[in-house]
Amino acid sequence: MTDRAALSEAVAEAEVRFGPVDLIVNNAGQMQLSPLAEQSPEEWDQMLDVNVKGVLNGIHAVLPNMLARRHGTIINIGSVAGRKTHPSHAVYCGTKFAVHAISENLREEVAQHNVRVITIAPGATDTELVSHCGKAIQEGFEAWKADIGGVMSSRDVAEVVGFAYAQPQHLCIREIVLAPTRQEP
Repeated sequence: MTDRAALSEAVAEAEVRFGPVDLIVNNAGQMQLSPLAEQSPEEWDQMLDVNVKGVLNGIHAVLPNMLARRHGTIINIGSVAGRKTHPSHAVYCGTKFAVHAISENLREEVAQHNVRVITIAPGATDTELVSHCGKAIQEGFEAWKADIGGVMSSRDVAEVVGFAYAQPQHLCIREIVLAPTRQEP
C-alpha cells in the first residue's frame, strides 16, 4: 500500500487477467500507541504512510477507470478511533480521522459518476494491530477484551464489508460503525 507504483502495477495486471476492478477495500493499517511527547517521529511516518497514503494510493490505482466506466465501489476501512480520540492514540486517531474525511470528500466528488465510497469503522477487532504496541498496551488490551466479553473477529468485519458491497449500485451505505456490543467508546 505504501508503494504507489507497485500497487498501480498490481491493479493493472489484475485487470488484464480478471477484468475491470469493481471494488477496492483499503484495509491496511498500522497502530503504534504512546503519548505524543514520547512517540518517535518514525512511528508517525509509518502510520501516516500506511493509514493515510496507503488509502490514497489504493484510491489512485482504481478511481480513474471507475470514473470512466461510471461504476465501482471504494471501501475504506477506518476505525471508531476516527470518530473519537483515546489517550495515547493521537497520531493513530489522526490518521483514522483522515480516512473518514478523505472518504466523505471523495464521495462528494464521485457520486455523480455513479461511484460509491463507503467507510467501515470497526471497533475492537482481533487482528495483529495491537502487536505493534508495547507490552503494557498489549496486556491492557487483553484485560479490556476480557472485561467486555471479547472483540469482533476479522470475519465479522469482512461480512459487513460484503453486505455493504452487495447492495445495488444505486444505493450507497455511506458509513457503518460496528463494535462489540459491550464496547463503550
